[in-house]
Amino acid sequence: MQIKEVKPITFLFFRTVTQLKDLINYLPVGQELFREAVQNKLDITGPIHWHYFGFTGDETKPFTLEVALPVATAPQEYDGTFHFKRTEPFKCVSTVHEGSWTSMPQAYEEMVAFIFANKLEPLAMNREIYTNVDFTDQTSNVTEIQMGIV
Repeated sequence: MQIKEVKPITFLFFRTVTQLKDLINYLPVGQELFREAVQNKLDITGPIHWHYFGFTGDETKPFTLEVALPVATAPQEYDGTFHFKRTEPFKCVSTVHEGSWTSMPQAYEEMVAFIFANKLEPLAMNREIYTNVDFTDQTSNVTEIQMGIV
């Protein structure tokens, strides 16, 4: 686990309000973002991110989800389905989770314990960066988890 500051990133993204139980419905959005980026000749600069705003751990409460694809620039003339934004620097606690997404809650618990043990102030903003996604062998998944801190 490490504390770091992620530099600003430009994203092509999709935003919705959802609940934890409905996340599976948004898996196809990543492919749609890639398709849109290629059709608009955007330079893709990284893997798919999922950004969570206002998620407190309560599975029954809605939160905002952004499925985001890093791109080099946001064209002024874009008039498509998705949106663009450039983020601010993001201070976070980061860890790499290897394996099935079903075991990710344990990684989050360890990160929360680290945050409180080090007297850091958490934000209700998290990111998951999907370095490798393997639907055939989920033990091959590699996900960087970033929990925002003040």
